[in-house]
Amino acid sequence: MRLLLRVVVLGSVALASVRAEAAAPTLFRIFLTDGTEVVSYGEYARVGDEVVFSMAVGRSADDPRVQLVTLPAAKVDWLRTDRSSEAARADHYATTRGDEDFAQLSNEVARVLNDIALSTDRSRALALAQQAREVLARWPQEHYHYREAEVRDILSIIDGSIAGLRGEPTSRFDLALVASTEQVAPESITALPPIQTQVTQLLHVADLMPRATDRVSLLQTALALLEDSSVGIAKPDASTLRDTITGKIKHENEMDARYARLSQQLSAEAARAAEAARTVDVEHVLAKIPVEDRRLGGERPEVVQALRAVVEAKLDDARRLRLLRDQWIVRRRAYDDYQRRVGNQIVQLVKAQPLLESIRKLDGPPPDRLLSLNRRLKGGADRLQRLQVPAGMESVNDLLVGAWRFAETAANGRYEAVSSGSVTAAWSASSAAAGAMMLLAKAQDELRNQLEIPRLK
Repeated sequence: MRLLLRVVVLGSVALASVRAEAAAPTLFRIFLTDGTEVVSYGEYARVGDEVVFSMAVGRSADDPRVQLVTLPAAKVDWLRTDRSSEAARADHYATTRGDEDFAQLSNEVARVLNDIALSTDRSRALALAQQAREVLARWPQEHYHYREAEVRDILSIIDGSIAGLRGEPTSRFDLALVASTEQVAPESITALPPIQTQVTQLLHVADLMPRATDRVSLLQTALALLEDSSVGIAKPDASTLRDTITGKIKHENEMDARYARLSQQLSAEAARAAEAARTVDVEHVLAKIPVEDRRLGGERPEVVQALRAVVEAKLDDARRLRLLRDQWIVRRRAYDDYQRRVGNQIVQLVKAQPLLESIRKLDGPPPDRLLSLNRRLKGGADRLQRLQVPAGMESVNDLLVGAWRFAETAANGRYEAVSSGSVTAAWSASSAAAGAMMLLAKAQDELRNQLEIPRLK
């Protein structure tokens, strides 16, 4: 055990020092199913059926331009990409934290082995050795297989020691935990591809992106990269690439305009049909969408999806309005009958408005006119409340009852104020008059709304 302790300590001392310079950010290769590849600046993220990453372009890998890219996950060769990424992570780990972490591991193992060597309790020594072995056995898998061969050498010595502590031959000891997975060869990326290759990759990835705005953004990045006078691309090649990029951007802009006109046209048609409660016409507009989309080449799935959602909402509006109008037709006769029955009461309240306005302003009317108003209003609220009100007119009738009661209160209160000379009573009558006129206006508006054919709001 003391020999093992010396081996571990010497191995720890012999470790290379951690590099003083910070390692460059890790670049990852993303392999596509068509055999091409692109470079991602940092880790990529797989979200549902899409993969999102920052595509690295420019002259230097230390300070590249980054362009956010979202591709369908089905376009990525995940077997090659994951293996390459694992290798890149391992290489990045080895150049940044690997030596330091391994030194910490070695020191910890040395401490545990020292405890074992000094222990006089055989059972405790065996438990410490087994615990150290478990930590060592897991360490390579959890640390990108860094220095796995050295860890396995230490494991084999510990296995022999454990067998000795158990009093068993080494050959009989279970070496299952020593088995390791195949170590991935380092695959670091230290430089970006040539500028011309990057432009070509940008064009290729742009063709794979499902959303037009993302495609245009990538194309503009490619054009900006190409326009850099220092890129060193031959003039004929640069001219060809420029024409290709500008042609693609022009095409995307033209398609944006065509789909915008289509959306505006079909949305307007659906809105007009919905306002007229013509559900069949809205359904015809909905059926036009895939036809027109195919005519334009199916290049804007996101626009078509949004347009379909708008038209489907208009279809719901048309169906709801159709139902309301059919309901209104059924109830229209009862509404007209109710209007005839309350028409006289409404007229009485309308005629009383000038007098109520005087009460509200604390400016009259004369006492004789107040007595006449009281006589006209007396009992009117009770008569309204006893009416048989058709379904849908309950709120109108409640408003009329309220307006009438406020009017009665205002007339009575003003007369009492005149009789007593109480300013407080006059103000109370003023508030009642204001309430009567407000509720009457609401009742009239509500009655008009109920008598009119329903419309979309």
